[in-house]
Amino acid sequence: MFSHVTLGTNDFAAATAFYDAVFATLGIGRFFFEEGYAGYGESRGDQTWIMQPFDGKPASVGNGTHIAFLAPDRASVRAFYEAALAHGGSDEGTPGPRPHYHRNYYACYVRDPDGNKLQAVCHKPEAS
Repeated sequence: MFSHVTLGTNDFAAATAFYDAVFATLGIGRFFFEEGYAGYGESRGDQTWIMQPFDGKPASVGNGTHIAFLAPDRASVRAFYEAALAHGGSDEGTPGPRPHYHRNYYACYVRDPDGNKLQAVCHKPEAS
């Protein structure tokens, strides 16, 4: 459905430290890095880019916008949340079930150091 997601930052060093940590919990690595922008995911697949805005104006967040990253299991959702808070992120919803979406929906919500709202979500039932 989409090629990539781009998130703006006002502090590239803080943003890459944050995304290196949270994406590692989901098995996502950085495939591209150049001063001012970094690419995570796969060079020929799903991608998330972190960069300073091209127009030179400050990065800002969209009200009502968030990006949800698929987690392989519930432990990865919790690890994503903990890594986010440990690397300058803030809480927007602790890890837990969200049965109003569906029976197996397990997610957390955080904001990155620039205020972008992120989610890690697992749609699988709890491991027995």
